[in-house]
Amino acid sequence: MDDVGVAAVHLGLAALEDGLDEIRRSPADRGLVELIVRRPAVEEREVLAEATLDQTAGLVGDDWVWKPTGPKKDGPPDPGAQLTLMNARVASLVAGDPERRALAGDQLYVDLDLSVRNVPPGTRLRVGSALIEVTAVPHRGCGKFTARFGVDAMKFVNSKVGRELNLRGINARVVDGGTVRVGDLAEKLL
Repeated sequence: MDDVGVAAVHLGLAALEDGLDEIRRSPADRGLVELIVRRPAVEEREVLAEATLDQTAGLVGDDWVWKPTGPKKDGPPDPGAQLTLMNARVASLVAGDPERRALAGDQLYVDLDLSVRNVPPGTRLRVGSALIEVTAVPHRGCGKFTARFGVDAMKFVNSKVGRELNLRGINARVVDGGTVRVGDLAEKLL
């Protein structure tokens, strides 16, 4: 059993790669917010129906605002990594069970093409009533991701195709605060 009391089943690389066609069918311009997760402390997750996004705090109540950054982990939080988004189809694939998606550690899970080509740094997205901007800060899998979803999942999201499609997700910052709810649009602004 893992953090949410669900038996973890780690898919092999071939099974993960078999899911690429479905991931590539994600909408390019308008999708839905499927899951919102707040991380109030290390290793804690709260699945929310609604959240407030704020220019200073990011997702209000999330531990990002307290997380130190820098080589010695002694600097202020990185504003370029204020908010993380992951493609909901990828999260579902690597998690296996819907109850395990939140373990990926992201805050917003959207059914939207998050590839570098579709949402390069500087792209603005309307999520609910908030406006966010994709940043250039890379979002890659870590040891926690590997422990939760397996070595092959880490290889999958960090492969050449995985990086092109941003399978591990993207970092963003809040430009204009607002409210986001599960079921709201996640819309690329042109």
